[in-house]
Amino acid sequence: MDLYCYFASLGCDKNLVDSEKMMALLEGHEVIFTDEPEEAQIIIVNTCGFILDAKQESIETVIELAGYKKTGKAKALIVTGCLAERYKDEIRQEIPEVDAIVGTSGYDSIWDAVRGTLEGLKPDILKDRDYLPKDIIKRINTTNPAVRYLKIAEGCDKCCSYCAIPMMRGRYRSVPMEELIEETKLLAEAGAKELILVAQETTVYGVDLYGKKSLSELLKKLCKIDGIDWIRLMYCYPEEITDELLYTMKDEPKICHYLDLPIQHADDDVLKRMGRRTNRDELRQIISRIREIIPDIALRTTLISGFPGESEAQHESSLEFVKEICFDRLGVFPYSEEEGTRAAGFPDQIPVSERNDRADAIMRTSERIIFDKNESLVGTDMIVFVEGFLPEDGCYVGRSYRDAPDIDGYVFFEAEDELMTGDMVRVRITEAKGYDLLGEMK
Repeated sequence: MDLYCYFASLGCDKNLVDSEKMMALLEGHEVIFTDEPEEAQIIIVNTCGFILDAKQESIETVIELAGYKKTGKAKALIVTGCLAERYKDEIRQEIPEVDAIVGTSGYDSIWDAVRGTLEGLKPDILKDRDYLPKDIIKRINTTNPAVRYLKIAEGCDKCCSYCAIPMMRGRYRSVPMEELIEETKLLAEAGAKELILVAQETTVYGVDLYGKKSLSELLKKLCKIDGIDWIRLMYCYPEEITDELLYTMKDEPKICHYLDLPIQHADDDVLKRMGRRTNRDELRQIISRIREIIPDIALRTTLISGFPGESEAQHESSLEFVKEICFDRLGVFPYSEEEGTRAAGFPDQIPVSERNDRADAIMRTSERIIFDKNESLVGTDMIVFVEGFLPEDGCYVGRSYRDAPDIDGYVFFEAEDELMTGDMVRVRITEAKGYDLLGEMK
């Protein structure tokens, strides 16, 4: 009998990788995936539990899909991921329609969860948070086949005072290099052109396995894989960036001159209470060194606004730092209290409205900087990674090396030739339009 499954993946790109691996494991048991939840006997929701909004989305999605046990063909509802790991008891109590729960380290047992539900059981599969599934390199693509994420490590040891990730994902565990290479070869064979390296932190890759930072070595090996044209780095902690890494980025033509460098704040006292490992001067020095070695680097960062006890002067300090550094890309998260974290118990919690106002102020400041930078690109030629064609506008859409998918800007351009997703073409920039660029293929 065919077993149809509807799979909902929520949250970050790292969660997406887990979802694609779970789907590949289920496909090995002849499970058929459907985009129609009302047709599915099995419904799986891979949840996010990072901040309040993500948790609410996960809960709402689980409740919505639980309805198909009454109105559809669903016989089992399985919840996996961060929310399942952290709130198993609450889910069992509040959403009795849930038939199985699989924690963040248990995704390699997803078939056991499915089989158990079909046998009338209600299994909970929560393994040691420091367990790392091995040799799971096959994945089912769920997004643009030319752009794929490679999760190089799991968990985090930084234990920032505001972050619940270690409670959900465990200690930092690097994926063995040989597994990552084999996984990348499979992705390339399936059409991947851009490879985006992700983890809770990419920059300390290998320390636990090889006794030293090994990201540069991994990058050099990945660059040798045929079919991969671009490699992009995300989640690079500033204090862990080495000259070796920067020179590898500079010397390897496949590596995009792009760094995602979350600093979270720029006031020394706030950084200390956050549990961060850098201060303002060190951040300034690190960024200066990056730009010295790679002058055309595109730097993305994220900030947290309204951290407990943040004064107006400390907020202004972050604003001034943004103006001084002129990041190429920037995002802001209003502070979210995460139960169980140290920061949730700090005094002087900032009102939510004030957190949001401060986030808006940072974004407005950053917006002006980014728009000016885009204006300076008019008249230049850029290599653009083609993402698709927009028939209603009669143009193609793509990204430059300065733009990560989904979070940064786009390049819209006209071309006489027919192009395919994943093609890389030279585009003359003719106009800047906010976060985006317009141009013509050369």
